[in-house]
Amino acid sequence: MPRFFSPPNQLTLLRVLLTPVFVALYLSSDPSFRQWSVVVFNLGMITDWYDGWVARRWGFITKWGAHFDPMADKIFISAAFFSFAYMDLVPAWTVWIIVVRDVAVTFLRSYSEIKGFPFRTSFSAKVKTFAQFVALYYILLASVGSSTFPVGSWVRAISTDAFSTTVTGWLMTGLALFTVVTGAQYIYANRKLIVSIYDTRTS
Repeated sequence: MPRFFSPPNQLTLLRVLLTPVFVALYLSSDPSFRQWSVVVFNLGMITDWYDGWVARRWGFITKWGAHFDPMADKIFISAAFFSFAYMDLVPAWTVWIIVVRDVAVTFLRSYSEIKGFPFRTSFSAKVKTFAQFVALYYILLASVGSSTFPVGSWVRAISTDAFSTTVTGWLMTGLALFTVVTGAQYIYANRKLIVSIYDTRTS
């Protein structure tokens, strides 16, 4: 089997293909479809973890996979954030800040690695990623639970009084600001690398 079609890369591609499925289910007016969007989202997140584990466990690490995997993550996560903004659950400006920052850093990191200059991932950037997942799951579960039949008592609990656009507004504002800070730290920590890449392109 060509390494391009290795199991980890297939899982990464599956995550991309699941993106429009999630969006269609989540934006549906049918309560049961919206519940299924949670299942699809969880499946996408499982592929995010499992493709990396498979690649390391069975030696399927490829340059293509290393670049495409973070891109697939950003496609999937960005689609979820934009869906929330479309439903007026979160401020659109916070979504744009988060997505533009993440896509820009991902492209910069991928380009640097293609040129043989790996980027350093800071601890704050990892915390940012974790915070994004927490925010995504909270908004997804709370919004689905508040507009459909309960998918569980714990979802119903967070979607009765705790969920509101005010809460999500403050949550996303904080996340957007934290994303900007980590992006600036990312650029500063790799400033010499960025300059060297630029010099290589212009030389």
